Amino acid sequence: MKIGIFTGAVATGLTLEEQVREVIRAEELGFDSYWMAQTGETDVLTTLALAGRDTSEIELGTGVIPTYTRHPNVLAQQAVTTNAATNGRLLLGIGPSHKPNTEGLGLKYDRPALHISEYVQILRALTTEGKVSFTGDYYTSMTAGFKLAGSTPFPILVSALAPRMLNTAGAIADGTVTWMAGLTALRSYLVPTIQDAASQAGRPGPRIVAGVPIAVTDDEQAGRQAAGKQFEVYGRLENYRRILDRGEVDGPAEIAITGSENDVALQLDEYAAAGVTDLVAMPYSVGANPRKSIERTRDLLAEIAKSSS
Repeated sequence: MKIGIFTGAVATGLTLEEQVREVIRAEELGFDSYWMAQTGETDVLTTLALAGRDTSEIELGTGVIPTYTRHPNVLAQQAVTTNAATNGRLLLGIGPSHKPNTEGLGLKYDRPALHISEYVQILRALTTEGKVSFTGDYYTSMTAGFKLAGSTPFPILVSALAPRMLNTAGAIADGTVTWMAGLTALRSYLVPTIQDAASQAGRPGPRIVAGVPIAVTDDEQAGRQAAGKQFEVYGRLENYRRILDRGEVDGPAEIAITGSENDVALQLDEYAAAGVTDLVAMPYSVGANPRKSIERTRDLLAEIAKSSS
């Protein structure tokens, strides 16, 4: 199982230059990947393109880019450019986001499963062939194309939690990026569903990227309380509420991986055994010294990443 870093689920407060330096540092520490959520700060594809110029090995992922706000032709062109800037290290995670977020921009959150299925097909054609002619139910008629010399295809991952989305992630896309999916939900539902979809479609084993809050601390109870407070909003969003219920948990406090170094390492082993291919950690702080707390977590994760590479 690969180990990566995930940011953006809560505001970082970092400038563009500081965010780029964080990616560079993650590569220096030996992490396999660095993922950024497209939320209320920088445009993540631009940020990753800049970081790609000063890194050489670490994979760079979006976790995830909302699709209703970007036409697939626009996103395809931007993603192809970013992939070129990073020398082919882009992992493009996309998803429909949430109804309140989308409708708050004056857009319709309409038929998300159908929307994503057609979006991935269009995106795949544009990023591999440079052109598309598509007729569907959501995108009723679309003909488009562009070509960037030297461009190469890259993985397309879907933020899939519901059955139809998981089918798209396995049968059409290259896998999934999850957030707030705990061990029980992954092991009993998410992993087998997406693997079965890929198998039935004759596609390779899907990449299963699990984003999880992680904090190394000597006080597990304090770690769970901190997670519950910092990630509380995710327990109220409909899409995440569904996957939390699948895992039979009340909220983010129970999803977090927390405890001593040994406890956290053992919990990571369980995710690997469940079929997760990439564990992407969002380190969060516990206690009176946030910086020291996050550094302790990052140090352990870096050690595990190096030992498993």
